[in-house]
Amino acid sequence: MVVVGIQSGSATASSDGTAGATVSAPAPSERIAALKSAQAEARSEAKALGLDDREKLVVRDVIKDADGTVHTRYERTFDGLPVLGGDLVVHQRKGGKRSVTKATDAGISVPGTSAELPASAAKKTALKVSGKQGNTKAAAKSARTVIWAASGKPVLAWETVVTGVQHDGTPSEMRVVTDAATGAELFSRETVHTGTGTGDYNGTVPLATTANGSTFDLKDGARGGHRTFDLNQGTSGTGTLFNDADDVWGGGRQNAGVDAHYGAAVTWDYYKNVHGRNGIKNDGAAAYSRVHYGDNYVNAFWSDSCFCMTYGDGDGNSKPLTALDIAAHEMTHGVTSNTAGLTYRGESGGLNEATSDIFAAAAEFYANNSSDPGDYLVGEKIDIRGNGAPLRYMDKPSKDGASKDYWSSTLGQIDVHYSSGPANHFFYLLSEGSGAKTVNGVAYNSPTFDGKPVGGIGISKAERIWYKALTAYMTSTTTYQGARTATLSAATDLYGAGSAEYLAVDAAWAAVNVKATSGTKGKGGKLARNGG
Repeated sequence: MVVVGIQSGSATASSDGTAGATVSAPAPSERIAALKSAQAEARSEAKALGLDDREKLVVRDVIKDADGTVHTRYERTFDGLPVLGGDLVVHQRKGGKRSVTKATDAGISVPGTSAELPASAAKKTALKVSGKQGNTKAAAKSARTVIWAASGKPVLAWETVVTGVQHDGTPSEMRVVTDAATGAELFSRETVHTGTGTGDYNGTVPLATTANGSTFDLKDGARGGHRTFDLNQGTSGTGTLFNDADDVWGGGRQNAGVDAHYGAAVTWDYYKNVHGRNGIKNDGAAAYSRVHYGDNYVNAFWSDSCFCMTYGDGDGNSKPLTALDIAAHEMTHGVTSNTAGLTYRGESGGLNEATSDIFAAAAEFYANNSSDPGDYLVGEKIDIRGNGAPLRYMDKPSKDGASKDYWSSTLGQIDVHYSSGPANHFFYLLSEGSGAKTVNGVAYNSPTFDGKPVGGIGISKAERIWYKALTAYMTSTTTYQGARTATLSAATDLYGAGSAEYLAVDAAWAAVNVKATSGTKGKGGKLARNGG
């Protein structure tokens, strides 16, 4: 691979020409002002919502629609303790109509905020939980008291962070929640999210670099200062910033750096130009990339703690896992963490993984790169099974041998990479429709649960609906029913209630066996109406 660096301007992706107006990203100063204003009004908002006097609202995000609607996302505290599963979003329409999306409908109240069991007991249990997952080198780093409200009756609990190494060499950072009175495990999740892919497939692409004296660094000044480092088979720190003498990149160890840097730039541009999002946190600040991680490490991962993407070199350290869809997949985990915060377990975990697959596909279509055309396949370049098959299929997820095509009551019990299947299937159907179809040379044949055909509305509209649902209506506990509610709300906002797009969303969910239920909107998608 030979790549020419560019020191100024926008370099990497261009629009694929799909319909839809470009969305302008807010300036960082505008977003900061909106957050401060919302926080100043948080006390009165808590009273308007009828919260307990001991509950406080902490603003996480503020989104303003073109029609003037404002969506304000909050976390909650109770007597100063974080409430896990207490997040909510207030939707304020320009005409005065209000609604609220809550992660839980339960009232937050506990007898006291002093734990009966000490932190040492919580850490001991957390280490056992990590060990059961096959993790090694486990160490309990910290424990804090919290209110657990994501399931059942809210209780006082300990949340313990346990670091270590997963079975495949991926770092582990588990969060384990235990009852502060009984010591029972209430919940656990892994916060280091993994995916797979391979590099060297992007062809000759422009890169944004930065001059460093007479040489050049892989530092993108046009996109928040994103930097790409060579770990040189290490597993900690940042390693060495890639540097080149003539700004013509490629060959040897540089290939992985080029692919990762390009993938980060494409993903940044995709979110900014399509969705108006200014970086992963929407604050104009960049993450960073690390390549050549570990020895024979066959994976890639996103970590919230380092705010970075990391890529292994694959078997024999000969196939860096730096494909475009993997870069977009991993960066999207960061976006999800900073918006809905979908918990990485159960149905919400499947939706978290699907969100990364969905926007990885969307970023490929956006890039319009002839060396890696847009498709509805995940990790199609790696051949991890040795038979030329991709890791996952969005048109019929079960083709990978483990993912599910349709929702069922047991879906939340399987690995999140496989419970993502129905959401991936939904997105394909919403974009392209059912039946046989060829897109960019790839043949698809997507079935439906009841055998009835459904029509697609195109990926341009489908991606906007999913993004709107993720950022404005989903919460940490959103289930598949909640995702249906969220996407229907998003379609209403974008295209109107009863529009063709709204009806297509409804039909696509029915096609994967997620249908309207009586008496509830689905956990994580509960709508409480206020003021009409």
